[in-house]
Amino acid sequence: MITLAPPQLQIDFAFALEQIRKTYLQEALSEAVNKLDVMVIDRELARFVPKDSLRKLASHGLRGELMFAVPAILRASPWLVGYYHLLLGYSQKAFYTAQAAGKFRSMEGAGVLTSAQESLLQPLCHSLIGAAVIMLDGIGTKRISRELLDDLSLLTVGPQLRGGSNVKAGTAGIVKVFDAISAIVTHSATKIEPRLIEIRNAAGRRVTIQFASDPDIRIREEMAPADYRNIIAIEVKAGIDFSNIHNRIGEAEKSHQKAKADGYVERWTVVNIDRIDMAMARRESPSTDRFYRMSQIDGGHSPEYQDFYNRVVSLTGIVPGR
Repeated sequence: MITLAPPQLQIDFAFALEQIRKTYLQEALSEAVNKLDVMVIDRELARFVPKDSLRKLASHGLRGELMFAVPAILRASPWLVGYYHLLLGYSQKAFYTAQAAGKFRSMEGAGVLTSAQESLLQPLCHSLIGAAVIMLDGIGTKRISRELLDDLSLLTVGPQLRGGSNVKAGTAGIVKVFDAISAIVTHSATKIEPRLIEIRNAAGRRVTIQFASDPDIRIREEMAPADYRNIIAIEVKAGIDFSNIHNRIGEAEKSHQKAKADGYVERWTVVNIDRIDMAMARRESPSTDRFYRMSQIDGGHSPEYQDFYNRVVSLTGIVPGR
């Protein structure tokens, strides 16, 4: 009998790739373009990109932004800086260096464009366009296609996923928890994006649920314009190695200490170990108010899930959807 280990890595990759497609690949680019005035994009393409390069793409029915980054697109969706460096074959490690684009890391990581980054957006686009022109010329007009460009992006994503498998497994876990929350609040949602959900609670206030980092998921209520009440900070520890559970709980504690200082009303830790010793976990992370097991909140039927559901509904202030 031949025994193979469960293909957990590929399962984790599937969740991570779904998130990446919605945030950094062609699907995300198309969504951003659909929300913009195409004439603004065309003006910037004409201004920044050599005419011959645009002509080569147009001969295959392809729009310029599929290869060439322009400020309007990166302003509309800062995450898409990830699309362009993946397309060009630059890993995060190679792209975000002090000599290259290190100052723009938060655009991809948090979807945020700061005023300092705004002032450097045109030089960034010039650099990305210059590299894309070289790539287009090297590939040749006959070979270029939308499918090829998507394949090239995936070729960059693959090693990045495998090289950071622990990180991507963590991302897959955050996606599962984010999806579980989305299912609870979707009836009250006014906006649903890959990394952000906005809902309107019973008091008429806007509540944001954001896929972020440190904490992994943050839930905040807008009390007044630009004035937020921090409601829930969630740390997700998706590793399945039981021997490393102490380190992961310690990491959650460090994040929740910061969340406590930031005034979060509740701080939750979700783990992917069913046989966790809860007494031990509470000793090692006293800043965690609630521990949940991913298998329980992912299922949607257990008493543990019911507690999770009730607390999300109560703390966000929405009317239950069932």
